[in-house]
Amino acid sequence: MKIGILGGSFNPIHIGHIRMGIEVLERLGLDRVELVPAKRPPHKDGSDILPFDLRLELVERAIVGIPGLGSNALEGERAGPSFTCDTLHCYQSRQPKSKISFILGASTFLELPSWRRGVEIPEMASLVVVNRWTASDKVAGFIADHWPGAEPQGEGKWVFSTGQTIDLLDIPRMDIKAGHIRRRWLEKRNLRFLVPQAVEAVLEEKAALVEESWGKRR
Repeated sequence: MKIGILGGSFNPIHIGHIRMGIEVLERLGLDRVELVPAKRPPHKDGSDILPFDLRLELVERAIVGIPGLGSNALEGERAGPSFTCDTLHCYQSRQPKSKISFILGASTFLELPSWRRGVEIPEMASLVVVNRWTASDKVAGFIADHWPGAEPQGEGKWVFSTGQTIDLLDIPRMDIKAGHIRRRWLEKRNLRFLVPQAVEAVLEEKAALVEESWGKRR
């Protein structure tokens, strides 16, 4: 089975995340893309992050009825920060026969050297670099600098001797950030077309719990 992993804080999930999953699923012919909420995002202080179970519920509600998209709660089972290298190790242990592709944005991809074992990630899984803003030549230069053994194979594709790959995909630009959603929710503004209606419904239904993390609504 060919599985794509789309990780993130999902605080909250929005249509940009969902569209990214759909684009990668279709473009690479994957069997499934799993959205994996981080329990403790290592790059954030956690002060305004919704509880893990609520973020997972939002993900699950957001993808109802979308073929090929699923969720995975494995981060909720682990203690400590949600490092990508550990997540990929869990996938390798649990699904050793599956081909795993880790999905990330191009700007995040360029930050891999600052991650825990970041430059080793192509040894653990194939990478799908989703490009919305970053110039493609920056990605190509980054790959040449950090993995000189990766062989270019057509436009936007590199192959390692291990068989792992890096695919650079251009997708429709959706300039939406979770911080935009949080601010609008606090201001009681309409979130239509920024998040699925089911997500907005849960945020309203559990507003008291949401306020504990995001602050009081105005």
